Amino acid sequence: MSQSEPLIAVVEDDESVCSALDRLLHSLGMNAQTFASGGEFLAFIDEIPSFHPDCLVLDLHMPGMSGLAVQERLAKEGNSIPIIFITAHDEVDARDRALQRGAVAFLRKPFSIEALMDALNKAAHKRSGK
Repeated sequence: MSQSEPLIAVVEDDESVCSALDRLLHSLGMNAQTFASGGEFLAFIDEIPSFHPDCLVLDLHMPGMSGLAVQERLAKEGNSIPIIFITAHDEVDARDRALQRGAVAFLRKPFSIEALMDALNKAAHKRSGK
C-alpha cells in the first residue's frame, strides 16, 4: 500500500473472522476499521464523509445487505474504493459479477496471508492509478 499505515475497512459479520483480520492487518503495519454489516459500513461513511479507506475487505454473504449490494451502492455513489471480496462459498456467478464490477480480488476462506497481501497490493495499485 502507498501510505506508511494504510487504512483498511473490513466488513464481516463473523466476529472471529473480523477480529482475526483486524489483528493480521495491524501485524502487517496497517490500520483497520471493522464493521459487522454492510449497512453499518455504509451508515458510517455517510455519517463521516472524511472516512476514506485505502481498501475494503468485504464479505460476500451477510445478513441484511450482501457484499454485492454494498459494492453496487458504492459504485452508484461514485465511490471507487478498491474492494477485495472474501467468502466461504466460491460461487462462480457472484465472483464473476464482483470482478466485472471492478473488485480487485475474490478470496475464498480460508485464504493465505500471501493471497491477502497480493490482493492488498493490487488494491494499492488500483487506488494509485498504476
